[in-house]
Amino acid sequence: MSFKSKVKDLTPPFLLRKIIGLFYGWHGSYQSWEEASQLCSGYNSEMILEKVKSATLNVKQGRFPFERDSVNFSEILYSYPLLAAILWVATQKENKVNILDFGGSLGSSFYQNKLFLESLRDFNWCIVEQHHFVDLGKAQFAEKKLHYFYTIEECLQTYPINLLILSSVLQYLEDPFRILEEIFRSNVEYILIDRTTFVPEGKDKLTLQKVPKKIYKAKYPCWFFNENKFVNFFLPGYDLIYEFEVDEHINIPSKMKGFLFRKKKQLQ
Repeated sequence: MSFKSKVKDLTPPFLLRKIIGLFYGWHGSYQSWEEASQLCSGYNSEMILEKVKSATLNVKQGRFPFERDSVNFSEILYSYPLLAAILWVATQKENKVNILDFGGSLGSSFYQNKLFLESLRDFNWCIVEQHHFVDLGKAQFAEKKLHYFYTIEECLQTYPINLLILSSVLQYLEDPFRILEEIFRSNVEYILIDRTTFVPEGKDKLTLQKVPKKIYKAKYPCWFFNENKFVNFFLPGYDLIYEFEVDEHINIPSKMKGFLFRKKKQLQ
């Protein structure tokens, strides 16, 4: 075990949150997205795109096995609940699956799970992202099973999507519930939420997230959703299949969680 891991294990959670918060993490409480945005540099930064491009190329070309948020790792950090959802859906579709990864960067989750995907009879991994990410994805990363689209509608017109993944993306949208309503209208059968931030009670909380400088210098508005409100937003049209917690430290009282939803049978 590394020294860093020992310190992490021996440090009480409340103290660890405070230590993290001194250098990076989530801070403040804001009344509107506009107010928070004025203090931020956003995802449209060309510097961020270049860092993500470089890290993803390292994975594509075999120099590293995994990338997340422009950082390369020496081992793959699996989200096993996400992987379980993909394979479970595929077994119900004759080992075929078409996935829409909304906000999927240049393919972090695609490369993360590629080994298991290649065991299926057929699959397509479709990413919907910001315009400049899609331009780059189409030019340098698209391949037989990896595709890039500018909108959800464009993707759905090309592939019959079985599973839609929202991993660490909803909390960074100005109006996440409007996007969810658009997704609901698409009648996608399965929706997987992963790495999403929640508060146990009270109204949704809007904060600023400060990214560690070793990744890149940036601040973003970030939502912490009321968990009950969030889940209830799905329940008129979807059943909750399972939920799970994500083991990532956050410096304010909250949880990072995920959920798998399936469209109600009578509404399909």
